[in-house]
Amino acid sequence: MYQRITGVLIIGIGIFFSSSVFAAKGNSIQIKGSDTMVNLGQAWAEGYMQKNPEAFVAVTGGGSGTGIAALISGTCDIAEVSREMKKKEIDLAKSKGVMPKEYTVAMDGLAVVVHPKNSVSRLTVDELADIFTGKIKNWKEIGGVEGEIVLLSREVNSGTHVYFKEHVLRKGDASRTNEFAESALLMSSSQAIADEISQNENAIGYYGMGYISRNQKVLAVAKDKSSPYQVPTIEDVKSGSYYIARPLFMYTNGEPGGTVKDFLDFIFTPEGQEIVKKVDFVPIK
Repeated sequence: MYQRITGVLIIGIGIFFSSSVFAAKGNSIQIKGSDTMVNLGQAWAEGYMQKNPEAFVAVTGGGSGTGIAALISGTCDIAEVSREMKKKEIDLAKSKGVMPKEYTVAMDGLAVVVHPKNSVSRLTVDELADIFTGKIKNWKEIGGVEGEIVLLSREVNSGTHVYFKEHVLRKGDASRTNEFAESALLMSSSQAIADEISQNENAIGYYGMGYISRNQKVLAVAKDKSSPYQVPTIEDVKSGSYYIARPLFMYTNGEPGGTVKDFLDFIFTPEGQEIVKKVDFVPIK
């Protein structure tokens, strides 16, 4: 199990490169983006550099939107993104001469989590939507004990925030305009949600399955009352039977070459995909 890390991850020979001197040359790679994927990116970087000691790979979190912005501005080689780039983002990139090339590198199931002492163990997507939009405000309304529900969400720059809104609050219907309740606390990272859940018996939140730990209780989720309740597992995410499952992406500016291409090739090797499993995500190969 890899240690959960938040913020900026700089991996390599102990030298810190500022964003103004990002490594786009030679054997160096700068990766920015998804907080969900930051531990996975770090693990890939470590594995790659063990095989290629002359290489340097720096991995920075901050959210999918941050990674996309960095790719567009030319301040990273690879953007880690936990959602697909939007058309307006692709159009903006192209207007600046950046041609995003998409790679699906792993799969993820979003875990809905509460404090271990919470008596609620399963919810439908409709109930989750009503909770996170503020229609359901107390745990007793869904079979729990008396207590005002504390909503925890990733911040709006997060691909996880966007995916949860589109697929849970709006149930995959682009015509819906449901938003998170104003009372929702926007957390800076998945680890911040995990930490708050472990201390707050009335809190509920969500994060990628790579952040699941015994300090939080994972709720079983069903698409509707006639569907099976499931927690995110490798098998159910891979088969598509777990409702809140998604691909994870990397984007480059056009067809990569040199060390960037070599690093991406490594990700798709058996060794690279085994790393996906070790960090508790779902390999695509």
